[in-house]
Amino acid sequence: MIQRTLFALLLCLCSASAFAQMEEALAPLDYALDSAETRQLRLEVDNRSFFKDNEFSGTVMKGCTLPGLWVTPKLTYQPLSNLKIEAGIHALIYSGAYKFPNYAYHDIAKWKGHQYQQGAHIVPWFRAQLTLRRVNLVLGDLHGAMKHRLAQPLYDPELMLTADPEFGFQLIADTRPAHIDAWVNWESFIFEGDTHQEAFIVGLSSRFRLNSEQSRWHVYLPVQGTIQHRGGEQDKGGSVQTLCNGAAGVGLRWNVGHKVVRHVAAEALALGCAQQKGTLWPFRGGSGLYAKVDVGFKYGLSARLGYFRANQFITLLGSPYFGAVSTKTEGACYPDHPQTAHLALDYSRTFGKHYALGAKVETFCNAPGRMRMADGTMQNTTTTFNTSFGIYLRINPSFLLKQF
Repeated sequence: MIQRTLFALLLCLCSASAFAQMEEALAPLDYALDSAETRQLRLEVDNRSFFKDNEFSGTVMKGCTLPGLWVTPKLTYQPLSNLKIEAGIHALIYSGAYKFPNYAYHDIAKWKGHQYQQGAHIVPWFRAQLTLRRVNLVLGDLHGAMKHRLAQPLYDPELMLTADPEFGFQLIADTRPAHIDAWVNWESFIFEGDTHQEAFIVGLSSRFRLNSEQSRWHVYLPVQGTIQHRGGEQDKGGSVQTLCNGAAGVGLRWNVGHKVVRHVAAEALALGCAQQKGTLWPFRGGSGLYAKVDVGFKYGLSARLGYFRANQFITLLGSPYFGAVSTKTEGACYPDHPQTAHLALDYSRTFGKHYALGAKVETFCNAPGRMRMADGTMQNTTTTFNTSFGIYLRINPSFLLKQF
C-alpha cells in the first residue's frame, strides 16, 4: 500500500505547477545586524496571523483548528554597529479563547503548573545580540522556531503558531564552509521548594557546504540534534529525564535557472533517538530514515515529497507522524516500523521587506502498523490519509523614533 501511495504522490509532484519555500518568507534568516541602524531607536512590530486546519484521523494524533495570531511589539536600539538591544512583549491570541494556560507552550505537560492568564497569553520579550566578525552571540529571546531550519522530523513547523518564544543563549556562526546554529532554550526555571521540574533544550543545526551554494550542483552535509533535560538540583520530586534526537545525512541542490523551475533539491537523513535517563518514552532508543525532494518554481510556488520510516524512533519536537508513539491514545506506541509519506504544496509572496503572505496544503499518508497499548495488548491499525491546510500573513513594520 505504501509503495503505491509513494508512486501516486511522485506523479503529483511531477505535475505540480509553481512555488518557493514558505519558511523563507514567513521566517527569514534576518539575524544580521545592519550598520545603517546604528544609534537609532526604533519601534518594531512582528506579527503572524494564521488560520490552520488539521483534518486528522487514525490513531496517531488528534486534529485541531488554530485560528489566531501572535504579535511582538518591541523597542530596538543599536548603540554600536555590532551590538543591538530589543525589549517588548509577546502575545498569543486564539479566536474564541478567553483564558490561556500560563506556561511554556513547547511541551504542554502536567509538570508545568496550572495558572491562567485572561484575554491573551503574554510573556516578556528581551534580546541582546553581539556580532564578532562571523559569529553572533544572542542572550534572551533567540532567533528560534523555524529559523533553526531543523528537518521536519525534528521540528514541527506548527510550533511557530503555538509555542512560546525560545529564551536562553544562542551562537550563530557563518563561515565559508559551514553554517552553525547552537542554542540553549530554557523552558522552565525552578526556585527552592518548587514542585515542578527544571527543563531546557539544547539544540544544534549545522550545514557543511562541500562547494558554493551558487554552484549549479550544490552538495552539503546537514548535522542536527536536540536534547531535552528535565530535573535540576532544586527538584524535590520526579525522576530526571534526558531525551535526545539527532539527524545527519547528505543534501544535493540543482540550481536549474529555468524560467519556470528554479531549483530541485534532494536530502536524505539518518535519524536517531535515545532516552538516556527516565521512563517517559516506551523505547530506550531507536532510529529512522527520512528522504525528501523539494522543487522550487516561479511565482512563489514550491512542492515537497517526503518519506519517513521509523524503527522505534520518537521525535522530541516534531509531528507524531514522524515517530513511533501515539499522542491520541496515552501510552500507545507502534513497534512495527511505522511509515509516513507526505506531499506539501506551498505558495508564498513577499511585499517589500516586511510583509509576506503564505499558504500551504499538506497530505500525510500514514501506515503506523500494529499499535501496542499501555497494558501490552496489540491492536491492528489501518493506513490513513490526513490533510492540513493553512494560510498565514506576516506583518513586520519598523518605525524610526529617534536618531541619536
